[in-house]
Amino acid sequence: MAIKTMAEYAAEGRSPEVLFWVGCAGSFDERAQRVSKAFAKILEAANIEFAILGTEESCTGDPAKRAGNEFLFQMTAMNNIAVMDAYGVKRIVTTCPHCFNTLKNEYPQLGGNYEVMHHTSFINELFETGRLKVEGGSFKGSKIVYHDSCYLGRGNNIYEAPRMVIERLDADLKEMKRCRTNGLCCGAGGAQMFKEAEPGNKEINTERSEEALSTNPDVIAVNCPFCMTMLRDGVKHAGKEDQVEVLDIAELVSRAVN
Repeated sequence: MAIKTMAEYAAEGRSPEVLFWVGCAGSFDERAQRVSKAFAKILEAANIEFAILGTEESCTGDPAKRAGNEFLFQMTAMNNIAVMDAYGVKRIVTTCPHCFNTLKNEYPQLGGNYEVMHHTSFINELFETGRLKVEGGSFKGSKIVYHDSCYLGRGNNIYEAPRMVIERLDADLKEMKRCRTNGLCCGAGGAQMFKEAEPGNKEINTERSEEALSTNPDVIAVNCPFCMTMLRDGVKHAGKEDQVEVLDIAELVSRAVN
């Protein structure tokens, strides 16, 4: 895929419609890279002029902040803000709820003021404005259970946009008993992704995966690279990886559009 950087747009004296903030997982994690590519294909299908920062993008600083290293967070954030302000960035879209939450709610305190959208909200907006259309019924009749990520759901009160996108695919949307404001964490948030779990009788991702599998889904839909990792591990733990796919909403839409 030939995706332009902000530097290339600047060299042409132009600005893209949106900056696609790829994030650490979307850049370096092999599974999350597929989500980045799927979302980029959606943007191309909708004729959205977008760019990435490429090597000028660094971590938002979210893991450092959650782990208690406020100094490292602020250093990282201020560097990112300087880069984005130099390019005159106004609108950002990201496939990671952790990046979304940090850019939207914590960067303004350091002078970084942007319109920030999570990709599920952005995709839903593309559908509602007619810029994106679903062809055929790739998931017609498929049972899809949706997992609310903490930083998108309870953290930012975004519950309906992802569900509206799934329903446009003519899928049979299933709900877990613990969903929306009562959703259960996958176990990765708050920097838990990078440390050993506290003592207990069951891993939290196993608990959440069992709850998702109890709905007898064909697909478990997620909107976060952390949730993707934790739920895939949970599905493997249950021995169901050959029967149930764990897919990001961008991957669902990309399959339906293409």
